[in-house]
Amino acid sequence: MITRQTILFLGISQLICWGISFYLIAAFGDYISQDLGWESSTVYGGFSAALIIMAITSPLTGRLIDQYGGRIVMTVGSVLLAFSCTGIALSQTIPNYYVSWVLLGFAMRLTLYDAAFASLARIGGAAAKRPISQITLLGGLASTLFWPIGFFLAETFGWRAALLVYAGFALSTVPLHLSIPKNRFEEQQPDAENPIPHPPASAGNARERMIAASLYTLIFTVLNFLNAGMSTHMISLLAGLGLTAAASVWISTLRGIGQSLARLCEVVFGRRLHPITLTVAASAVLPVGFAIGLFSGQFLTAAFFFAFLFGAGNGLMTITRGTLPLVLFDHKTYGSLVGKLLVPGFLLSAVAPLAYTFLIEHFGENGALNFSVLLAFLVFCASVILRFRFFKVNEDRDL
Repeated sequence: MITRQTILFLGISQLICWGISFYLIAAFGDYISQDLGWESSTVYGGFSAALIIMAITSPLTGRLIDQYGGRIVMTVGSVLLAFSCTGIALSQTIPNYYVSWVLLGFAMRLTLYDAAFASLARIGGAAAKRPISQITLLGGLASTLFWPIGFFLAETFGWRAALLVYAGFALSTVPLHLSIPKNRFEEQQPDAENPIPHPPASAGNARERMIAASLYTLIFTVLNFLNAGMSTHMISLLAGLGLTAAASVWISTLRGIGQSLARLCEVVFGRRLHPITLTVAASAVLPVGFAIGLFSGQFLTAAFFFAFLFGAGNGLMTITRGTLPLVLFDHKTYGSLVGKLLVPGFLLSAVAPLAYTFLIEHFGENGALNFSVLLAFLVFCASVILRFRFFKVNEDRDL
């Protein structure tokens, strides 16, 4: 059984772990580049290296959580987060800098959403759908909270001292992860009155499983690419469209507010909403948000809506990234299966920071946003296909 304490503690840990790792480069990238005299591509390449490591270690992490649970795996991740933040803070050479980012990539895979989702699935089985939604509420505020904190610390004490503070934040998540229960969910034996339904893409149906896995991988591979690109460049992109640096920072924080508000609405009102239906609805928001973002330079309200809608759509899609496998596949192998399916997403997201740098330099901010509209529409189309293929009307009653 998943307790309220477990949900609360994992929610807090996600807020901290996302803020000090995935959103680190957006807060400190320019400071590091200016201080060390390195090219921006070199500095931001560290984040790309971390994402590659996330991909390489994803299947292993999933298997470890399936076998040992999230308590051990995520606690080790907290310690590695502290070491990697300290390593970046002390870096004087490019090799040391990249070694620290490689370590950070492994730490992120051990601590961020996908590890937490697998931990909950191991404890609660199919009943983990609601807890997965709930732990994302605080995590969605990571950029809103830690971007301003990071900029403040860097301006006040320097980026090296700021990263040492981040290392302290990482260690504060150790007791949170140590509180994760060790137990594994035990499936009730089926009987004539209460048969256990088989997922539509279970291992017994290889063709349907392959189709579902392919659509799931396509959706979240493209989404990871968009998320990584926006996490790295949203602030600079808005500034390039004509907003001031200060306005770009605080408008970008609306992304986190959009994420958490959308997730709160899902937790409060979406109990009966099937994960596949939620995926279609959330993916429909993304191309609209990027299209509105094209007018950010002319209208400040367009920038508001762009950041907020991207946050809302991405926030809801984060939930379905965790809940879709519970309704499509066998939850007993959740960690191992999802760990494999996420590998392409992590790999493609690794090139997103550099890809968006190239797009902005050669085609401008509008070109980068137009490209994002096309990718977001692809995610929506794949979600619609997934719903037509695997959704059944009576499934809503089973949630």
